[in-house]
Amino acid sequence: MTIHVEGLVAIAIFYLLILVVGIWAAWKNKHSGEAEGTNRSETIMVGGRDIGLFVGGFTMTATWVGGGYINGTAEYVYLPDYGLAWAQAPFGYALSLVVGGLFFAKPMRSRGYVTMLDPFQQIYGKRMGGLLFIPALMGEIFWSAAILSALGATLSVIVDINIKMSVVISALIAIFYTLVGGLYSVAYTDVVQLICIFIGLWISVPFALTNPAVSDITVTAVKQVYQSPWRGSIGKNDTWVWIDNFCLLMLGGIPWQVYFQRVLSASSATYAQVLSFLAAFGCLVMAVPSVLIGAIGASTDWNQTSYGAIAPKDRDQADMILPIVLQHLCPPFVSFFGLGAVSAAVMSSADSSILSASSMFARNIYQLAFRQSASDREIVWVMRITIFVFGGLATLMALVTGTVYGLWYLSSDLVYVIIFPQLISVLFVKGTNTYGSVAAYLFGMLLRIGGGEPYLRMPPFIYYPGWITEQRIHHMTGEMEDVVVQKFPFKTVSMLASFLGNVAVSYLAKYLFESGKISHKYDFLDAVVSKHSGEIMDKTTLVTRGNNIGLSEMAPVKPRLSVTLAAAFKRRDTLAAETVEEEDESSPDSSHHDE
Repeated sequence: MTIHVEGLVAIAIFYLLILVVGIWAAWKNKHSGEAEGTNRSETIMVGGRDIGLFVGGFTMTATWVGGGYINGTAEYVYLPDYGLAWAQAPFGYALSLVVGGLFFAKPMRSRGYVTMLDPFQQIYGKRMGGLLFIPALMGEIFWSAAILSALGATLSVIVDINIKMSVVISALIAIFYTLVGGLYSVAYTDVVQLICIFIGLWISVPFALTNPAVSDITVTAVKQVYQSPWRGSIGKNDTWVWIDNFCLLMLGGIPWQVYFQRVLSASSATYAQVLSFLAAFGCLVMAVPSVLIGAIGASTDWNQTSYGAIAPKDRDQADMILPIVLQHLCPPFVSFFGLGAVSAAVMSSADSSILSASSMFARNIYQLAFRQSASDREIVWVMRITIFVFGGLATLMALVTGTVYGLWYLSSDLVYVIIFPQLISVLFVKGTNTYGSVAAYLFGMLLRIGGGEPYLRMPPFIYYPGWITEQRIHHMTGEMEDVVVQKFPFKTVSMLASFLGNVAVSYLAKYLFESGKISHKYDFLDAVVSKHSGEIMDKTTLVTRGNNIGLSEMAPVKPRLSVTLAAAFKRRDTLAAETVEEEDESSPDSSHHDE
């Protein structure tokens, strides 16, 4: 095994640069938020809520533009059966950011929440918040594991170093600067990483395009040269699958803590919206070199390159087309710069996910569900420990399981099917309650898992209309096997069923308890009758007694006069800006006070 010294040096320089920026950001902002009396734990989670347009735009873009995004886009453009028509991530995620900015950023930021799970716990209670934490955590951990796994494969292609070593070193660097500086370190390193990716990939494209082995990509887009045209097409039978996947990216890209962490760290609700739109534009711009590299891969006579006569798609290496093009079609110094850029991209996504998972655990599980009297110092330590634990878990999965992509597909589907409809309910639908939320959770999970997951060899037990059986080579064993393929848009249908289930069961429970059809003593979730119980953390009655968060059974306190919001879900600086009228109109649980 040959180790390319230049490649190692290039990667070492990139990693060192990112580490230095991460530590500098932590040092620069170590006293941030102290003047306003903000808790240190909150500063780690949402960075003192003073992140401006420049850093904010970069960090929001870098959240999506990671290793999976640039490698995956190139892979789909390159694959003969798919092509550009199936490279949905750039447009899907860009639209996801636009929809998030238009409808979700403003209510979440103006109410001053600290994590995505806050509104769920506020309206559905602590236990339901804990249940919703499970798919959110799985999504973040499996996402980190999938991109770390991609990084290991990428590095081993070009530098010929041990995959495990490269994954462990990358993960350790990301964990270290996240531990030291929290969101500030993550945000500032994102700026560096995004610039590196942009320069690294754009430097490589002209060299690859002008390589003598590469045909004109405008010709190969529409004509078959070495493989079917890279423009791609959507077959009549695949239309619903395409729509289902597109909705999954566009709507399922919203309910992620990595996204809301950026929204909630913006200095105002309007800034949060602008950041989302900037990032949408950034996602499209950053996808261009990936699309071109995929097209170059599809237009190359591999026999004329150092790669060999057999094309990557025939060697089952289509997922690594981007590093392969960098290595075999560009001069060495360019390919190493490009590789450093790719590895930087991966770290930019891994650090965000690890910080998001630990933020949700420390605040919504540890503090609000178990230890409401926990000191700020204690929460900070819980966060540090969980950053290390979740980072370690993601690294372990990247090294050990071969099904990490399958786990990521399934968990991202569960985020779409379970968390997205509940987020709509909790922000925009008045009167939904914990009974509806539990029913929606079960509906969504049952309908999605019932559809099966071929990648995990999980057979379906619900056969949706239009299903077919196909023979495929299993990615792990290399054996041919029969796989059930669902042609029905069952993920989006599951999401809609989950949403309607929440609304229907909530109103049914409300009617049955309030009309006396079912005795009040059976309201065991305290969701309808005992609205001001210890389980539902209603922001108008949640007040601080010393360090303990207790509940007052008095009439609702006017938000501006209460310490409530500062103690539980809001920050002091949002109180002055909000009028009581706005609060009454915008709060989804205002129906609780009116009844």
